[in-house]
Amino acid sequence: MTTGVAKRSVMIAGHRTSVSLEEPFWDALRDIARGRDLSVQALIGEIDAGRGQQNLSSAIRVFVLAAARGERA
Repeated sequence: MTTGVAKRSVMIAGHRTSVSLEEPFWDALRDIARGRDLSVQALIGEIDAGRGQQNLSSAIRVFVLAAARGERA
């Protein structure tokens, strides 16, 4: 399975930034956001607020993995 990286622009705390993720991560992020009745942008904002010094794309991947494992994400 080969999937390319897709770069998307999102607004976080009033700042526009680009996030690069593989399509399966974007798909999973959309599903998680839908399940929480949030927009993807709002969910990314929550992830960003709790990521500390971690790279945002990496923080999103870890968040999606934790959600897939049924861990509190």
